[in-house]
Amino acid sequence: MTTAQTQELDVQPTPLALLLLGREADPRSERGVECPGDLPSPSDPDLVERARAAKAKLGDKVFVLGHHYQRDEVIQFADVTGDSFKLARDAAARPQAEYIVFCGVHFMAESADILTGDDQKVVLPDLAAGCSMADMATAEQVAECWDVLTEAGIAEQVVPVSYMNSSADIKAFTGRHGGTICTSSNAKRGLDWAFEQGEKVLFLPDQHLGRNTAVRDMGMSLEDCVVYNPHKPNGGLTAEELRAAKMILWRGHCSVHGRFSLDSVNEVRERIPGVNVLVHPECRHEVVAAADHVGSTEYIIKTLEAAPAGSKWAIGTELNLVRRLANRFASEDKEIVFLDRTVCFCSTMNRIDLPHLVWALESLAEGTLVNRIEVDKETEAFAKLALERMLALP
Repeated sequence: MTTAQTQELDVQPTPLALLLLGREADPRSERGVECPGDLPSPSDPDLVERARAAKAKLGDKVFVLGHHYQRDEVIQFADVTGDSFKLARDAAARPQAEYIVFCGVHFMAESADILTGDDQKVVLPDLAAGCSMADMATAEQVAECWDVLTEAGIAEQVVPVSYMNSSADIKAFTGRHGGTICTSSNAKRGLDWAFEQGEKVLFLPDQHLGRNTAVRDMGMSLEDCVVYNPHKPNGGLTAEELRAAKMILWRGHCSVHGRFSLDSVNEVRERIPGVNVLVHPECRHEVVAAADHVGSTEYIIKTLEAAPAGSKWAIGTELNLVRRLANRFASEDKEIVFLDRTVCFCSTMNRIDLPHLVWALESLAEGTLVNRIEVDKETEAFAKLALERMLALP
């Protein structure tokens, strides 16, 4: 249908339709829409030297953070590596750095901006490096969910707990409503604290981490958990179901960890006798239940560091990290394989490539600030409140 025809029929394109067509932008969304400037070709043989030169020119003015899931070509320029929260705290511990270049995804850069000083500027080399999980919960959807809980008469009993892998808007919602943030390594502590404050938890945005923590680590049953689907009226739940539930799980998931299946676990055990299956708690419940070890990214790394020589491991997490660990421990005769036969990188993490990093560093070295991630003051205040509650957990 042409524009003239839609005007004749008085049909107005929705904001979502315009966004999908690339004609509008949503500043609250994880997904960026453009990266201005000419990028060198990925095959440019001078990229590594250009990155080194730009970083050297910037000196102590720049601090480069590299998430574990980044490509090796990017990680080599990171001053520190780690998971999202560790990196945000590392940035806050470097107040002398004028520029924080975050090689990760959008919500991580937001967290760094929240925790760093007002005079520090956080840069994301590619604005399109978002997070599909974080995108699964918008501020409007969560506000509507809270209205549903209010109408069911339980909102006063509910404490929101939001995973670190969420937008600043969701962290701010959590702060406003007396909740806390958690990571994959302290989710149980976050939930323990929340149940001391109220009778129920609204867990955002990853249903699998919430369910696995509640059932595996806290002894709840699967029946204690319900899934709120923001795309259905009232979340697809009755008021009675909401009143009976202890854990109200948002219908979100990680596109990488969510792909691992029970078949993946069974297949690797048949293929590699004696293999240890080690998975991230963002995996599905049946995968976590069938695994030998479950834990955060840092837990996975430490477990492999402590593993005996000659041991065999199938890892259920992002492929860049698995490959890096396999290469690192090959000399110790540790066999490390990806849990699934089908290769799967985190597509948005991989948007931060060497050309984008070079462009960002060279721009900063020339005095041009690009791709700054800046959280507005009101959102920052409430998001920081939720983060500080996490930091105060015993």
